[in-house]
Amino acid sequence: MPVLSEYGWSELELTRTQAEAIQRTGFVDVTPAPAGLWRVTATSYVGSLVVDGIELLIRPKINPENLFLLLEPGLPPSAWRKEAFDYDVTSDLLPSVIAFFARTVETTLGRGVLRSYQARDESLVALRGRLDIVGQFKRSGVLTPVACSYDDFSEDVIENRVLRAAVRLALRVPRVDAAERRRLMRQLVALEGVSDTDIRTDTVDMIRMTRLNQHYAPALGLARLVLANLTLTDVRGATSASSFMVDMNDLFQRFVTERLRRELRGTLNVVDEPTVHLGLGRQVAMQPDLVFREPGREVCYVADVKYKLATDARGRSGDYYQLLAYATAMDLSEGMLIYCRRQDDTDHSVVTVRNAAKKLVLRSVDLGGPPEHVEQEIAALADTIAKASPVATATRVGA
Repeated sequence: MPVLSEYGWSELELTRTQAEAIQRTGFVDVTPAPAGLWRVTATSYVGSLVVDGIELLIRPKINPENLFLLLEPGLPPSAWRKEAFDYDVTSDLLPSVIAFFARTVETTLGRGVLRSYQARDESLVALRGRLDIVGQFKRSGVLTPVACSYDDFSEDVIENRVLRAAVRLALRVPRVDAAERRRLMRQLVALEGVSDTDIRTDTVDMIRMTRLNQHYAPALGLARLVLANLTLTDVRGATSASSFMVDMNDLFQRFVTERLRRELRGTLNVVDEPTVHLGLGRQVAMQPDLVFREPGREVCYVADVKYKLATDARGRSGDYYQLLAYATAMDLSEGMLIYCRRQDDTDHSVVTVRNAAKKLVLRSVDLGGPPEHVEQEIAALADTIAKASPVATATRVGA
């Protein structure tokens, strides 16, 4: 089984049909190489790719523990250390992610299956709740069944539907440990009163977290990951294979967004990917990764998140141009590029723009060290952003 590293390459013996099929996935680049081989170059996607009888494993360059830290920012390290170790040994991300997901759902449901009141309109033999007068008049002359309108305290809510859909998909994945498979089966039983429905990732994104369902947040995040990135491929015979590819760019951006939102809660509101316009008359729409607002006030800061490793912590010219456009459109004196960096690189630099009175700050997060170090860097990053806002600074000092 060929193993590649993120952004690495390998020359493989493939048929033209296989090479074309792998190229069509969009996860890797495939080009002809000497001696009848094909050069397969990985991009920002990592995981297991199964196409036309070929299975590729693509590993990220970051610390394996930090990969699981990026996967779900709502869990303590003790929740995924075993999965990180298993992944480091086996090189196969998919079974470790499924185990991680299974244990997270078990912990979530162990606190109680979420229920809420759902409005129901049904025809019943006996009256329940309120008489649906409009519905009953449509049955002119018929005494039973009775058209009823009532509120049912049910577990058949969207949060549980998302978990059930992801668990059912996870159960179809091969090479998952038998103990984890039994764990998933128990979760299906716990959710037996929940409808089986097709769930789209945008449905998960629309779930509003409150104090009542907040404990579901880690499990829902992983469920979204499974539903969005896992595809199952049936092959001839009694075996099946799975592809699970994760975009490290998206993963890093989501992690930084959620961590900063947590660190700055009560100080700054963090808005991800709002639409702003560079030109007058709402011309040239743009979407910065992060915008920071003081509560009840205007935007005070903007940031763009870039996963690809910086070279000597120097941002790329195109990234600076992009950030300058954001800062100009929102009339801000400063903006930030947030990079991933190698452990030995410096972690910051500042560019003062000529003739514009604007500063473009580069900060980076080291994903090569232990998770505890990553958390410290995120906290320092949040503090730097807060200090760019005088009102936010006063709030943090007075807290």
